Amino acid sequence: MTTLDRDETHTPAALPRPVVPGRPLPLRVAVPLAVAAGLALLVAFPPYGVWPLAPVGVALLAAAAHRRRLRAGAGLGFLTGVAFFAPLLAWTNLHTGYLPWVLLSLLQAGYLALLGVATAWVSPLVDRVRWAWPALTGLLWVGQEALRDRTPFGGFPWGRLAFSQDGSPLLRLAALGGAPLVTFVVALIGGLLVTAAWRGWVTARRRAAEPTTAPGDATPGADGPLDGPARPGGASARPWTPVVVPAVVAVALTAGGLLVPVATAGSGDTVTVAIVQGNVPRLGLDFNAQRQAVLNNHVDATIELAERVAAGQQRRPDLVVWPENSSDIDPLRNPTAGARISQAADTIGAPILVGAVLLGPDAGQVRNAGILWRPGTGADLGQLYTKRHPVPFAEYVPLRDVARMVSKKVDLIRNDFVPGSTPGVVRAGPTVLGDVICFEVAYDEVVRDTVTGGAQLLVVQTNNATFDVAEARQQMAMVRLRAVEHGRPALMASTVGVSGFVAPDGRVSDATGFNTREVVVRQLRLDDGRTLATRLGWWPEVALAALAAAALVGAAVLRRRQRVRPG
Repeated sequence: MTTLDRDETHTPAALPRPVVPGRPLPLRVAVPLAVAAGLALLVAFPPYGVWPLAPVGVALLAAAAHRRRLRAGAGLGFLTGVAFFAPLLAWTNLHTGYLPWVLLSLLQAGYLALLGVATAWVSPLVDRVRWAWPALTGLLWVGQEALRDRTPFGGFPWGRLAFSQDGSPLLRLAALGGAPLVTFVVALIGGLLVTAAWRGWVTARRRAAEPTTAPGDATPGADGPLDGPARPGGASARPWTPVVVPAVVAVALTAGGLLVPVATAGSGDTVTVAIVQGNVPRLGLDFNAQRQAVLNNHVDATIELAERVAAGQQRRPDLVVWPENSSDIDPLRNPTAGARISQAADTIGAPILVGAVLLGPDAGQVRNAGILWRPGTGADLGQLYTKRHPVPFAEYVPLRDVARMVSKKVDLIRNDFVPGSTPGVVRAGPTVLGDVICFEVAYDEVVRDTVTGGAQLLVVQTNNATFDVAEARQQMAMVRLRAVEHGRPALMASTVGVSGFVAPDGRVSDATGFNTREVVVRQLRLDDGRTLATRLGWWPEVALAALAAAALVGAAVLRRRQRVRPG
């Protein structure tokens, strides 16, 4: 007769069955929790920005998948992924139809399905060591993101937990260990919340069952430390200690982020930088159908700035930054386009970092580039950065014949963008720029390589004309994290918005509106120091991911021992 059988024989038939520890939450509870987890994660990100909900979402998924079979864990994780990624990435269907959005959302949700499997898999470790749950939760999230950021075709890091914390005290942790450390701590706090909530639930259920237990009977025992051993008399001496302690630690960790020192401004020379947001004739995939109009918008806005400088209304900039795709006409091969950019540079009297589409190097190929255009001399081919991480199925089509079977719209991309091979270190007069283009800001190493190459100012050139303001704000949140991570002033220049400057502590200044034509000018202090995160590079992520793999192996060993143990 099993322990459960013995307990049931002592329980009168007329009384409700006592709490049976060691079981997962009922599926009718776990499914809504998984969906709620995805929605909580969604609302943590811009444009909503309710960052405390990120650890809540982590906690809900951890509770839903705990002690489940692996297939159930996968299903619950997938539900969370769909509820999170489908609305988060809704901007991908604005002008391309539903298929790319659906496929991308389902692919990203698949990684949370793997996380659900891993969460279910390590349940024996959690049950064996009560306080392991928070750490395991943090490690598994870092491991999931490390995989998702790199696979397939170079990965898609959008929606990392770290990118939801742009308004949180935890953002400062990026200066110590980059985005992986921020993700780990957010998920660790989620693990503390689920530990507190689970113990609270068990305690409440046990107390509800106590009055119905016949005199002299033992309170139902526990299968693991999470459910807690029964104390004499059926109650713990301090029943709410396991609930209060992790909750307090979670709050303390969050507030503790404020203790991490970060610079509020650079410590080097002062430069004046202008961002030109020229806008486009119309939003959508055909924004560049009037490529000359887009170029003219940025030239005209720069000349207007020069007129204000001449009138003494504005300080003359040392550098002007135009966004990605500000010249979709190759200015190196088209004399008219080159002449217009030279007109703008000569009039303002400062170099312009131009976001241009360049033809070649071979037929049928193009490059997405940032090129420095100097007054008087024109294009400086020695200061040219070619985007290193083109976006698959948007800037180039891998496996084109296979992709065409899914959607013939892949042929809208007639010329594949070819990647560059060197970091975006651009020397522009008094400052060294760390240039990254559009989605590259989401990739840790692409940004870090510019800083280790000598960049004093981080520049993100982007084109949001095919997306919406939600995508632009999500991207600005990444710029904020990068500024803190590397202790650098940063800026984002967009064709349509949002553009703006970011201080080394993550504060945004002079943010522009969306789908507007605006020019903003600001004095910045450069910096060439290195934060701990810059020096450590990818090692924090490697260490955390390795610990996650070790936890999975440890859970496998424990599961095997449990299967072969007598009885």
